[in-house]
Amino acid sequence: MDLFEYMRTANMEKESPLAARMRPRTLEEVAGQEHIIGRDKLLYRAIKADKISSVIFYGPPGTGKTTLAKVIANTTSAEFTQINATVAGKKDMEEVVAKAKDLQGMYGRRTILFIDEIHRFNKGQQDYLLPFVEDGTLILIGATTENPYFEVNGALLSRSIIFELKPIPVEAVKELLKKAVSDPDRGMGAYDAVIDQDALDFLADIAGGDARHALNALELGVMTTDRSADGKIHITLETAQECIQKRAVRYDKTGDNHYDTISAFIKSMRGSDPDAAVYYLARMLYAGEQVTFIARRIMICAAEDVGNADPQALSVAVSASLAAERVGLPEAQIILAQAASYVACAPKSNASSEAVFRALETVERTGNLPIPAHLQDAHYKGAAKLGHGAGYKYAHDYPDHYVEQQYLPYELTGQEFYSPSGNGYEVKIREHMKRLKEGAGKRS
Repeated sequence: MDLFEYMRTANMEKESPLAARMRPRTLEEVAGQEHIIGRDKLLYRAIKADKISSVIFYGPPGTGKTTLAKVIANTTSAEFTQINATVAGKKDMEEVVAKAKDLQGMYGRRTILFIDEIHRFNKGQQDYLLPFVEDGTLILIGATTENPYFEVNGALLSRSIIFELKPIPVEAVKELLKKAVSDPDRGMGAYDAVIDQDALDFLADIAGGDARHALNALELGVMTTDRSADGKIHITLETAQECIQKRAVRYDKTGDNHYDTISAFIKSMRGSDPDAAVYYLARMLYAGEQVTFIARRIMICAAEDVGNADPQALSVAVSASLAAERVGLPEAQIILAQAASYVACAPKSNASSEAVFRALETVERTGNLPIPAHLQDAHYKGAAKLGHGAGYKYAHDYPDHYVEQQYLPYELTGQEFYSPSGNGYEVKIREHMKRLKEGAGKRS
């Protein structure tokens, strides 16, 4: 590196955004992610021992994927090269591979290739890397916000360890913000700024686990706020709201308001009020509730409160859950709105959920009653000699593919658990079952 390059790099470090300056340089500085970089975890031990193998970091924005790659760069004796999949082409990869081969051949030195947004590489680009990852020419570190099982070639996945990063906990974001305000070297300490507790709480919560988002808002607040009479820059709740362009919403994810809102959301879908359902959905999204949490509640409501009155409701809810997780915010809010409004408008029946509750109660009361012999498995060794399966009537051999025989244990003869309602598709189910039984009765 010549003098001009050194000066350019030094100036960039000083003038780079706060989030970049505050990026952790060691594992001990990394916020959150204890589930993968705790002292007893594989990744922590591998980085400390400089024995990293090919890995893929997967998680939402601002959770530390690039940070972990930089930490590895600071601790490894291997050559560290970084490219971004949004702008890199095959020529760039060819240059990296050629240099890696030279280093390996002449000095026995490994090369780590960090590819940010690896999901942006097409199949051909990913295939090009495969032989060099396989023979050890390159140690791959990929970072992606998309599910790697969908976006990364199976061959690369099989040669890599996948680490999923979680949203950074609120308390960890708070500590990071406090450090950023006071740090005179890398943070905003030279500006003599202070942040009010309610502003700190708001920024940490509204960031949704994205440290970069919170730091960007803090930096904007410090840089655009006039000094008060005491000579300090005060970051108030009002300032924080303006910097992140959101109003503080009373929504403590561990408190009563959280449970009250999700309760109102579920009861609105159950009560067939799509307007209220979408309203409470919007409140949760605005407050930073997790997409996966909301999607789970929609799926439960589709099964519990819609059931077989509209069997398609559960399919819509499950598809929405998968799509929302894969797409991510902000587009996921559209997907969740479709599912919530569909479930709210669907005909309702709790017949199937009540059926399993009644059955569970019966099982608890009666225990493991004997299964009728003709329903027992006759295929395992010696079963037929014991009479298992004897006398079983194969339903497809009979008219309407239905035949009357004892299915419940004999002690529960005549017991009814599932009683289709008079709503939606369950009307057809009830009529169908009635027609089958009446037809079998006439034939007997």
